[in-house]
Amino acid sequence: MGTGEGTSLKKIDVVGAVIQNEKKEILCALRSQQMSMPGMWEFPGGKIEEGEKPEQSLRREIKEELSVQIEVGELITDVVHDYPAIQVHLFTYHAKIASGVPQANEHEKLLWLPIQDLLSLHWAPADMSTVYKLLGKNTLLDK
Repeated sequence: MGTGEGTSLKKIDVVGAVIQNEKKEILCALRSQQMSMPGMWEFPGGKIEEGEKPEQSLRREIKEELSVQIEVGELITDVVHDYPAIQVHLFTYHAKIASGVPQANEHEKLLWLPIQDLLSLHWAPADMSTVYKLLGKNTLLDK
């Protein structure tokens, strides 16, 4: 069985976009009832497909989810989060919209929010480290 003992979580690599507008607001996406973790907020994005670079996946996913073209900037976080049935390796990147207006094709709702207000939303656990990084904190314990 190799080196992994105990239960082996299914692992997926995912990307998320921290899209900022000209008012320095961040695009937040509410997970729909059809998604896992419905009612939680996330940075839009999705699964990295076989053979794709994270930046390519992000451009493709954002086009599918939001109907916009983005320019991908620098990496913000690279975190692994264990959910009960799955292990998610999340890469989040700064991004800006190159063309189009975001549409909620897969999400229940989209919201532009100032960075300092991000903690007012109930975020999916894997996205929390990105939220803290954007706020200039390391964890919830940093004040």
